[in-house]
Amino acid sequence: MKQKSMSEETGIYIFCSIPATEAHTFGSVTIDHQERATFTIHYRDAAIVAAAFPLKIYHPTKENVTAHQQVISKVMNEHDSVIPISFGNVFHSQQDVEMLLENLYPQFASLFPQLKGKIEVGLKVIGKPDWLKQKVNQDSSLQQVRNPRSASADFYKQIAHGETAQKFFLKLQHDCKKELYQHLEPIAEASRLNPPIVETMLLNASFLIDREKEAAFDERVNDLYEKWKHKADFKYSGPWAAYNFINIQLKVEENV
Repeated sequence: MKQKSMSEETGIYIFCSIPATEAHTFGSVTIDHQERATFTIHYRDAAIVAAAFPLKIYHPTKENVTAHQQVISKVMNEHDSVIPISFGNVFHSQQDVEMLLENLYPQFASLFPQLKGKIEVGLKVIGKPDWLKQKVNQDSSLQQVRNPRSASADFYKQIAHGETAQKFFLKLQHDCKKELYQHLEPIAEASRLNPPIVETMLLNASFLIDREKEAAFDERVNDLYEKWKHKADFKYSGPWAAYNFINIQLKVEENV
């Protein structure tokens, strides 16, 4: 008799955790072109939002990650304390998830009140090419690493190497932190600086804020943008669940 392949087995894909004693559903979700209903798995007064999907590795395509985040966003619309779980965690059975929830319950019980009414927002600040070129031209030390006969398309390649160039970008990032991050930090419940993704990114920050202060925080970001709009582009995102402010290891046994 032919054995059932792992890709045909049904597992339990998990999205987030909430404080809840009664069963909830948050509609359906489509991952890898398969639509499944969401449901909750419970232990004491905590629950994990889940869906039954094939037991396999899920790749973080744009569509899959968006679907994962949309479920968490739906949960956030109904619950004011949400612990997000990263994309792609699928377990063998509901019993495994129950065991996971039991093991993590002490952490969840501590985090639920800390996260109540809190949301995460992100701010990325990317230097505009014309302003960066102006700053480079004003920096005499960088003129030594530039080749004026090179095509303008290679501009960043000309300066994005060597200790001198690294010091140049570190100074810009320091100035950005002083003028932007330190003005936003006092409004937030917590804040975090993340590594820049590209050389021209001057700030990559996450903030945990109280929902009641969201409008005030938005206004502060807008005020700072008005002062910086000729220098940099702002990518302001959210609200998100507090991904950058929790650190939970999901372990029961080997999941896929």
